[in-house]
Amino acid sequence: MSSSYRQILLGGLGVCKPNRLPGSLPAGQVSHPRLSKRARTTSGLTNSNHTELAQLYEKYKDQGFEILAFPCNQFGGQEPGTNEEIVQFACTRFKAEYPIFDKVDVNGNNAAPIYKFLKSSKGGLFGDSIKWNFSKFLVDKEGRVVDHYAPTTSPLSIEKDIKKLLGSS
Repeated sequence: MSSSYRQILLGGLGVCKPNRLPGSLPAGQVSHPRLSKRARTTSGLTNSNHTELAQLYEKYKDQGFEILAFPCNQFGGQEPGTNEEIVQFACTRFKAEYPIFDKVDVNGNNAAPIYKFLKSSKGGLFGDSIKWNFSKFLVDKEGRVVDHYAPTTSPLSIEKDIKKLLGSS
């Protein structure tokens, strides 16, 4: 993995769950701003994305696949909870086992460095602006952004791309 990518990733970001960060981010890593709400609240993107991301992580984690979750409250204030509430929601309701970082901004002057890097490497439909929660970036083991997926893209629909990076069929 390129040292500049690791430095951007690690620079000043708090990991609130679990208390670990992969020392080497392997092929197939997906990082995304995610929408979490308290368990009594529902959203079309929340349930499907959390469920499918947990399924992908469970299926491919032993092959080196990582998911890095970055909560963000920039989209309609839909992530109002504390870092601890976000983790509790994702881990209790959706059995998330992957690293969940402290809340970050993904757009604007205060965007986290990782998002500045991801967007400059592979912008989406709106250029260097993240459209909404659950935008997903697929990054290879060298830290190169392979693709950027829309919030409405089902995580399971990118499984073939993940498998390709992992070298499995």
